[in-house]
Amino acid sequence: MVENMYSATGFSHPNIALIKYWGNRDAKLRIPSNGSISMNLDGLYTRTQVWFDPQLDHDKLFLEGHQVAGTAQKRVSALLDRVRNMAGFALYARIQSHNNFPTGTGIASSASAFAALTVAACCAAGLELSQRDLSRLARTGSGSACRSIPGGFVEWQAGDDDKSSYAFTIAPTSHWELVDCIAVVSQDPKHTSSEDGHVLAESSPLQTTRISDTPGRLEKCRQAIKKRDFDALAEVVELDSNLMHAVIMTSNPPLLYWQPATLAVIQTVKEIRTQGTAVCYTIDAGPNVHVICPKEDTDYISAQLNQIPGVQKVLTTHPGGPARCIIDEDESITSKSSI
Repeated sequence: MVENMYSATGFSHPNIALIKYWGNRDAKLRIPSNGSISMNLDGLYTRTQVWFDPQLDHDKLFLEGHQVAGTAQKRVSALLDRVRNMAGFALYARIQSHNNFPTGTGIASSASAFAALTVAACCAAGLELSQRDLSRLARTGSGSACRSIPGGFVEWQAGDDDKSSYAFTIAPTSHWELVDCIAVVSQDPKHTSSEDGHVLAESSPLQTTRISDTPGRLEKCRQAIKKRDFDALAEVVELDSNLMHAVIMTSNPPLLYWQPATLAVIQTVKEIRTQGTAVCYTIDAGPNVHVICPKEDTDYISAQLNQIPGVQKVLTTHPGGPARCIIDEDESITSKSSI
């Protein structure tokens, strides 16, 4: 088996949560406190290659060419342990990963990273898992990674346990020509990771109220996507984003991911909308603002955002497809269509 072991490369997109995931019922398995809905972001990607190597005595993780240890390496090894257990071998791996967008800044780099790692590791180990099981596995590395496994508009069913908590497509990429114009106000890694923020969620007096009202927001978001009703989508997306950040700001200790330019983007989005253009904002755990609009308004929205002091650049993305994997063998690369 060792002599025939493949290496494999996984590709996946980050996603923007339209209804947010914040807080866990089970931190170890990352069973979320509430369900969530997201859109994959085409044009942004993580590329991760995994080699299982009999000569290694531990897993080696390289991000952007630099070896990484500590918490990140431990999280990767924990997911690989699950893969090794399913595949029935004990080989360690060399993992090399690259993002074409800023890492750790609120653009879901951990989601795409663990989705890409999941499909690459499973392919390299010779496992052929269903999309549901890939989503479940990716979730154990980073909760939102489960949403980067399917394509298009995706819902993460919170579930009650490992088997029932997974993500699935609720509308394909072609369903709605929305664009996410990401106003990048900082490319520096945030001081408090989402992983640590989830732990603090229950310390906020607002978290219980946020969770109890989430089913209603999920239904409003589903229906808005189904009907392609932008006004309804904008209303629920902005409300949900504000609720999550209210919890973040009132946790103990309180967190504040926003910067002055974050607020400037929010105000600009509101002003543009009062002038009659369909647009809304949402912010994950970071300072950068996702500004969503219909495709036909992309150039105008992007130009307006680029004029805001503090906005470094605007990344323009469309609904993206599912995570995918290619097998590397004998210096040739062929697609593995079952993933």
